[in-house]
Amino acid sequence: MNRLSLEDRARILGCLVEGNSMRATTRMCGVSINTVSKLLNDLGTACAIYQNEVFKNLKIKRVQVDEIWTFCYSKQKNVPEEMDDIVGFGDVRTWVAIDADTKLVPSWMTGKRNAEYGHAFVTDLASRIDGRTQLTSDGLKVYLRVVEPAFGSDVDFGMLKKIYGPAGGNEQERRYSGGQCCGARRHLSGVGAPGRDLGQAVCASV
Repeated sequence: MNRLSLEDRARILGCLVEGNSMRATTRMCGVSINTVSKLLNDLGTACAIYQNEVFKNLKIKRVQVDEIWTFCYSKQKNVPEEMDDIVGFGDVRTWVAIDADTKLVPSWMTGKRNAEYGHAFVTDLASRIDGRTQLTSDGLKVYLRVVEPAFGSDVDFGMLKKIYGPAGGNEQERRYSGGQCCGARRHLSGVGAPGRDLGQAVCASV
């Protein structure tokens, strides 16, 4: 069985990290797509194991959480009824936490955008942070239900709700683009206390 040298593996991974597609990487590096796919899977497994074992007792003062949208098989509205509740078909969200100061990603999870996955994600995040932290999320109401059980009183939690205006550009661009973000509102959601709207925090021209 042929084994890639360390230099070849580094070159392949370098191409992928720089944003090249898998097929473009195969052409640039002179290897098969199966080689690239296997190497990518092996790297993902190694990184997940490292993160799970090493990212503990982190001193994070400010952490931000969000959900990245994508889809598998088809968009949610086109998923066949018999596949509607199966993870991996339709809309998929990658829940991501990021240290606002160092850009470290202490926790992430892929799944549905609901309370079950939100609870699992925030619980894992809380288990990796040592000490009190400031947590900022978007306006997803799931966080109001899951932050307190995960962090207890050891968190300062607030929401930053984006304000969207009409999409700019021509008709074709508006068809495939969401509304343009024109501002945001801060909402204090301290654990054990009712939320308070702190007013518009950011305002950009539309």
